[in-house]
Amino acid sequence: MKTDLTKILSIGGQPGLYLYLAQSNGGVVVESLTDSKRKWMGPSARMTSLSDISVYSQTEDEIKLSEVLTRMKTFLKDEQAPVPGTGAQEMAAFFEKVIPEYDKERFYPSHMKKILDWYGILKAADRLEFEAPEEDAGGTAGEPDAESGKPEQASKPAAAKTPAKASRPAATKAAKPASAKAPKPVVKHTTQK
Repeated sequence: MKTDLTKILSIGGQPGLYLYLAQSNGGVVVESLTDSKRKWMGPSARMTSLSDISVYSQTEDEIKLSEVLTRMKTFLKDEQAPVPGTGAQEMAAFFEKVIPEYDKERFYPSHMKKILDWYGILKAADRLEFEAPEEDAGGTAGEPDAESGKPEQASKPAAAKTPAKASRPAATKAAKPASAKAPKPVVKHTTQK
């Protein structure tokens, strides 16, 4: 079965990765990929879909995380990925072999560590076969996340997004018909001594 990366979430403050299950009253229900425990996450949880994450490259385009993970799988075959946090130079040397076009100034060791950790979790859960991403009609990229430096589009998975409200045209006041009542005059009360 192929994995839909729009439903795989990284949640701020929570270790590991989570599978989006359902929208619930005021939040979402997720399941941990490591221990299969279900949790409810409220609206204040910072959730990022893995499909919204990219790696900066030396060219104009960014490399989608699904492509990075696929290249890692092809490069490693059945071998284990480097242990997350082994050392900045070892991780950089590994990513230099896997994605040589990555931007060495904006792809930090903390990003490398996250990706190696996510790869290990997805491999252990047998979720390294990905569905082809659906092209969005809007197709605009998100702003880079200040914490990770990677672009993010939304804090909820695609299935949990609420439709955007259509903007209403500016209301104009219609002229009152001649038969409408005139407003009552304001009477000022004064007290005299």
